[in-house]
This record gives sequence, C-alpha cells and structure tokens, in this order.
Amino acid sequence: MTDFATVPDAPRSDKDALLEALARDLLAVDYTVDGVAALLGEDAHQALGRDQTVPAALLLRTSAEPLAVVVRLWLLAQSVSPEALTQALPSIDVDSLAALGLVESAHDQAMVRAAVDLRPYGWPAATEGGQDTNLWVASDLGAHQRPGVLRKDHVLGIGQASLTLAQGTIRREVERALDLGTGCGIQLFHLLHHAKTVVATDISERALAFTRFNLVLNAPALGLTSADFDPDNKQARVSLRLGSLLDPVAGERFDLVVSNPPFVITPRHGGENSSDQFTYRDGGMAGDAIVETLVRELPTVLNPGGMAQMLGNWEVVAQESSDGGAGAAWSARPAQWLAPGTEAWFIQREQISPGGYAETWLQDASQGRDSQAYADAYEEYLLDFASRNVTGIGFGYILLRRPAIEEAAAESTAETRCEEILYPIEQPVGPHLAAALDRQQWLAQHPDIGNEYLLVAEDVTEERHQKPGAEHPGVILLRQGAGLRRTNLMSTELAGFVSACDGDLSVGQIVGALAVLLERDDEEFARGLSHDVRNLVRDGFLLPA
Repeated sequence: MTDFATVPDAPRSDKDALLEALARDLLAVDYTVDGVAALLGEDAHQALGRDQTVPAALLLRTSAEPLAVVVRLWLLAQSVSPEALTQALPSIDVDSLAALGLVESAHDQAMVRAAVDLRPYGWPAATEGGQDTNLWVASDLGAHQRPGVLRKDHVLGIGQASLTLAQGTIRREVERALDLGTGCGIQLFHLLHHAKTVVATDISERALAFTRFNLVLNAPALGLTSADFDPDNKQARVSLRLGSLLDPVAGERFDLVVSNPPFVITPRHGGENSSDQFTYRDGGMAGDAIVETLVRELPTVLNPGGMAQMLGNWEVVAQESSDGGAGAAWSARPAQWLAPGTEAWFIQREQISPGGYAETWLQDASQGRDSQAYADAYEEYLLDFASRNVTGIGFGYILLRRPAIEEAAAESTAETRCEEILYPIEQPVGPHLAAALDRQQWLAQHPDIGNEYLLVAEDVTEERHQKPGAEHPGVILLRQGAGLRRTNLMSTELAGFVSACDGDLSVGQIVGALAVLLERDDEEFARGLSHDVRNLVRDGFLLPA
C-alpha cells in the first residue's frame, strides 16, 4: 500500500529527524494559536481569521522577532531572508526546509518564501489541569496569500466548514472511526483523541500527502509513533487510503464516520474530466447528488448503534402547492434520501439564493479575475439551477444513526428530524447533540412518562409579554441559553406545567392538577399536554430528574 510520504508538489514526510527538529523550533518560538494571538493583538488576529493579512503585515513589517519572521513567512506568505529564518528556526536549515517542500526561492533569489501554508491549530484541555493540544497544519496557500486561480487539486486548510464539523462532532470513545474526505487531516486529528483506530480517505493523493506530513509533524501531540501510520502494520492506529466515496472501505464497518465532503454544487459539462474540477470542493456529480449518495450509503458502513456526521448542501426545489401556488420546503429532498431504518437529524444553518451561491463559489477559487469568464460561469450556475427548478440552496449538519441490534429487534420506528436554526448557537455544539440523542433514547424507552419526574434545565428562562393593564400575558416564551438556543412558544397550561417541574411531582400528577385547575378533565387535554411535554424533553428544556 502507498504511504504517501513522497508525492510530487506536496510536503515530504519521510524525514522524521527533520520534522522533529522543526516541531521543537516552532514550539520554542511559541508558534501556537495563543502565541500568534498575543503577538498580533485582538484586531489583527481577528482580521487574519477573516483572511485579511494587511493589519498583521503592517504590525510586523519592521519586526525581526523570531515568531514574527515565522508568521510573516507561513501565515502572511511574505518573503523573508534566509538569515532571519535560520535565526528563528536554528535546528533546521533553509535547505532542509526546502527539501521538505515548505519553502522555496522567492523572485528575489536572496529571499525565500513559503511553498505551503503552515499554521498553528489546537484546542484546550478537556479537563481542568490537563494539557492543551498544540498542532501545526500544512495546506496549500490560499488566494489571499498568493493571488491567482487555485490549482485544481488544491488542498484546503483550516476553513470555517471544517471547524463547524469538528465542533459538531460527538466526542465519545469508539473503536473504529472513518474520516471520509480527510483533506489536510483536521477531523482525523480530533478523532485520534477518542478513537482507537481511524481510517482516513481522500480522492486526492496530494491531500493524503499533506495529511501524512501533518501526522508525522504532530506525532507526539497526537500520541502516535512511526508504526502507527505504517501501511504494512496491521496494528497501526491510522490508515490512509486513496479512493472515491466509500470505495476504499468497502465491506468494513465503523462506530463513527465524519465527513466534510466536496459538496459544492457545480454546473456539469459534457466530456469534462476530473482534472477540470476543484477536488477539495467538487464531487463531480450533478446538483446535490454527492450528498444524496452519502446519506443513502453511509449507514451501510456503520456498526449497530453507530453514527455518521457530515456537512452538506441540498437543493430547495419549488413544488406546486395544493392552492395552486409554488412552495419550497427545504426538508423535502433530504428526507427522501434515507434508507429504511435509518435515524436522521438534518439541521439547516443557512439558505441562499442561486445567485448568491454562484457568487460565493466563484469568488472562493478567485475565478473573478477574468470578468467575461466570471460572467459566463455565473450564467452557467443560474441556468443549471433553473433546469432543476431550484429556488435556494441549503447548508447544514446531517446526523445519521443506525439503530442498535436491540432497537432493530424491537422494530423501533426510525425518526427523521428536520429543523432550521439560522441564528448563532453555542460552540462546540457536539456535547449538546449527544445529550439530545440521549434524551431521544430515554423517550423511546419511556413511551408513557406519567410516572416520571422532570426538572427545568439550568440554562432555561421564561419570558412573558402582555399589554399594559392586561390581566394575563399574551405571549409566553421559553428560551435556552445554551446548546441550540431554541425558543418555544408556550400555551398557558404548558407554562404552568413547566413552572411545577421541580422534581417533587410526577408528570401525571402535574397534568392532573392542571386539568382540575383549568376544568379540563377530558382525555384530549391530557394527551395534548403530554405530547408537548415530551417535545420539551426532546429539545432539552426539561430533563429527567
């Protein structure tokens, strides 16, 4: 099997001693997320996070400090002198950095410049007193660092989509995990902290070369040895595999799959080759077919009880409504993709128009430099969407779960949940998604919650609105301060129920008391209120005592 240590036009990872020396020097100059933030200050650091390099460049233009030299080289993509770089990184010479594929001669032969983007990444310790994780991630330089249309096999770095997936992934201990479409390896790094073994796949050989480089450079922080990514070692913790979609793992099963696939919808052309496509974002299929394919097929590689979490786009297609008008329910298409027995949760985080979508992705690859080519490509997008009657494009989280054996044996009904959350949510949201699944399991195990006791979640507050002089509020809202930060419009009886949830009375007792108080002793009242209470438990407003 290929180990991807030496791939043309990608960093080399077959020189362990050099990479160990580089890691020591980067740590010595505090080339970490916190170190760079302290060097730049809040404004310039936030601007850099928006791909705006000018504030940092102005701040560091006269600085010869070692950390400033490293930041100018790999984050700002500025030329630096070999002498300054040698002083900043004394354990590894410039020729060795060039041999690794990290720097190259600038147009001014007396200077060197970055051949790749190499930036700090990490996350805080999971427990108080624990050690923060500090890593470095290599990827291709972005258009904001080196102007020009990106190469078709561009290897994307740390972007908002990859961070969104990392923050939304449920971090539970698992035996086997799959990172489908690994790119430069961001999801893989996180998986190694809670999965015993991880398979990482990609259709791009260069992407797998970048991933291997990042693994070797960060091996100590990731708890890896050279044997852990040896393709001939059957006990290796990491397996890097080249191939499309699920082809590299045919016949295998996993407890967790994560994927930030190349989901961008791109107009297709007759006779086009894969070399014409941006592999980091374009799956080569028409419309949203790549996301549909994964939603249909990912459950086939899950162990019972296993989960798949991914990001994706879906087309919102206008459909004729019963009154003769045109309507578009965003959840209609994704809900049709599910295989029987698959539990699913779709959360739409954004929806944009066809024109807005075209602008986003034409600008992403710097395709606006040629105005006529930009106009032609823009028109192709609009015609492509119009051919399928697409009125909008949604983006969001997809969570799929294969029921456990005991659940399947009980013939439980697989739930498909679709909700739209367009406002900011708490991050990382993964723990809240995990808690939501636990509550869903609890509800499935308690079809009748009449004898159960509930408590109001600590982050929940109540908000009442009423006109001046009114005897009763016209609107009662229940709000979450954490997690998905939902707001629930309450009826008078439901608000009364929540106010009594202090763990002293059972659900049945509270419902009975409200029925007497409101003179509603009919079954419909009790049934409707119990249904609303279950929804509040599902959404985390109320918790089992």
